[in-house]
Amino acid sequence: MKTLRTRDLAKEILDDLQCSGDAVSQNLKELDIINTLLGGNSISVRALDKVLKTGPHKKFWEVADIGCGSGDLMLKLNRVFKQHNYSVDFTGFDANPFIADYARQHCRSEANVRIICQNILEEPLPVVYDIIHASLFLHHFSEDELISLLQKLKQNTRVALIINDLHRHPLAYYSILWLTRFFSKSYLVKNDAALSVAKGFKKKEWISLLERAGYKSYSIRWVWAFRHQLIIYPASGQ
Repeated sequence: MKTLRTRDLAKEILDDLQCSGDAVSQNLKELDIINTLLGGNSISVRALDKVLKTGPHKKFWEVADIGCGSGDLMLKLNRVFKQHNYSVDFTGFDANPFIADYARQHCRSEANVRIICQNILEEPLPVVYDIIHASLFLHHFSEDELISLLQKLKQNTRVALIINDLHRHPLAYYSILWLTRFFSKSYLVKNDAALSVAKGFKKKEWISLLERAGYKSYSIRWVWAFRHQLIIYPASGQ
């Protein structure tokens, strides 16, 4: 039985940026369902709502979603801005060309949402955004890669960086392992879902990463089901 005292550094199948085809489409569809049913998407929604209520009074916001996947969560976050009567431009980034094309189709009904195929580890973000959001994305990286990325994102964030990611825990690992084994039709989900949990971070690890990246103002909350919600401010004193 895995204790998960340390992170698993194995690569997920979707870490192959050339991965494509019907199997990837099925994977994205199932992940959207899982994140909706287990409440994962609501973690980002609640974080965004808090930032909008406590942050600067702006009528127009620029938001980036890094590692955007299908783009489904961007559509849900878009509705939050509409509820606050704010205008917003969303830019989703994904390094996989097939996934970026899938997201363009999935988000085609919203004129204010665009998708860019870009590896943000290798290329800087094109502009400074009010909010940068990352859901189930940052656990894919090594600690050194993540610290470097967090340092870069500080230069591209005006108001807040919102992170929604997995808490590494045996109960979460074995629960998703068996759930996907019995209910998933995607071999990608069956392989990657539990591995994603094993690659996740614990709270004390997040604190260490943020401090090493130079962040001083942030909040970290454990949220069901085995997630961490982080709201990080680029400038100390916020």
